[in-house]
Amino acid sequence: MIAGPRTPVWSALETLAKRSQHLNVPTLLSQDLKRREKYSCSAAGIEFNFSRQCIDDIVLETLLQLPDIVDMGAAIQGMWHGDKINVSEDRAALHVALRQPENLLDELKIGGTKIAAEVLTERQRMLAYAEQVRHERNFDTVINIGIGGSDLGPAMAARALKEFCGGGPKVLFISNVDGCALADALEMSKPARTLFIICSKSFTTQETLINAYVAREWIAAALGSDAVPNHFAAVSVNVPAMDDFGIHPLARFTLWDWVGGRYSLCSSIGLSVAISIGAQNFEQLLAGAYSMDQHFRQAPWAENLPVLMALVGIWNINFLHLPALAILPYADRLSRWPAYLQQLEMESNGKSVTKDNEAVTWSTAPIIWGEPGNNAQHSFFQMLHQGTLRSALDMILVKEAVGPGIQHQWSMANASAQIDAFTFGTQGNTEQALAQTHLGSRPLSVINLEALTPQKLGALISLYEHKVYVQSILWGINAFDQFGVELGKRLCATQITYPPAQSL
Repeated sequence: MIAGPRTPVWSALETLAKRSQHLNVPTLLSQDLKRREKYSCSAAGIEFNFSRQCIDDIVLETLLQLPDIVDMGAAIQGMWHGDKINVSEDRAALHVALRQPENLLDELKIGGTKIAAEVLTERQRMLAYAEQVRHERNFDTVINIGIGGSDLGPAMAARALKEFCGGGPKVLFISNVDGCALADALEMSKPARTLFIICSKSFTTQETLINAYVAREWIAAALGSDAVPNHFAAVSVNVPAMDDFGIHPLARFTLWDWVGGRYSLCSSIGLSVAISIGAQNFEQLLAGAYSMDQHFRQAPWAENLPVLMALVGIWNINFLHLPALAILPYADRLSRWPAYLQQLEMESNGKSVTKDNEAVTWSTAPIIWGEPGNNAQHSFFQMLHQGTLRSALDMILVKEAVGPGIQHQWSMANASAQIDAFTFGTQGNTEQALAQTHLGSRPLSVINLEALTPQKLGALISLYEHKVYVQSILWGINAFDQFGVELGKRLCATQITYPPAQSL
């Protein structure tokens, strides 16, 4: 497998990295008045501007050779063809099938079996159920019980799209098994008016089922055991387990083994989001993701947002040796975006073995961390400006106001000021000049969204999903397994007896 240092241009990039230690972003900007235009691309209502990265034309031209060297085109098409790109588990990774528009269904196949019609049928069932919950108004509270991909994506999206709820029920998300989060949610809910959605592909996830059993006992204690089927829905493939729990057959929605948890938001795992924002808005979320999917498949490398974002990351991680990427959304509605990306990036590419089962000798996923930008300015921006541990930055800006206009103006003014501060820095002019000096030239990208709508959020999700996939191909690793996660689960199972429903 050709990947990492085995690629012919890797040593050339290492040489360029030594030279680039002397690159200065302010100088690059001043020497090329068209740099912002040249180092910026747009698709699906999103602009990726990397003009403030420590990259010049020679570095960019060399990086752009990498996708062809690793046969990126074939890797991309392999995803859409249903190839078993999750090699360690012998599965396809075909989450792109989840957002095809119904009038443009590709003949996607898994093992020779067409899947598009099956996906569309399940989507229509899920959306019809979501509309039923919204319009019958039997429930004023919906509690999503899941963890990992069954929580992070839906919780992020519901928070991001709160302005699109339009009178739907309150939607809460419970993941932690320590009991406090669920107890707080139950305290503010009425049993007769509460619907629970259990999201567990296998219906065996320990934390999810323990919380689910507690919720079931809460309903049974207040309304009687016969009421349980009317207050629970589930997303799973485990029919016997759903039978045992008491999930009504019409409130069950399926997943497929070619959908990984962290890539599952566009499946029925998004049921809570569809209930929150409505079927039409959920379909717009899918449309935005599909739009970025098509851009990823078709755009040349030099104009391809996921590919460019991935290459910038490769440069920072492998050649400038930056161990972290700070995610800084200047929109409070995107407060859960950093946590969502932590799983997407670090669970996908936090690997030390190649797809050929050989030890990796190069860096892979960075540490993903972050917070809404304005809050972060008053906490960890000090380290980003002057600390010894350097981090690359993704600053996410939303042009159109989400909240009241005056606050949005202040938010954007802060974002603009911080972008310039990270870029240009300043020299101290007092006796404490060294302590006051900001060196600037911090490597940052700006991701501009026209507005925080379902369509734009879907495109943003797809953008980062495909960036992760591109980097996995360049590193020669499998982005779709997570064996490291399983070890702790097994150890926990040996230390505690798993409680059946009747013991709670």
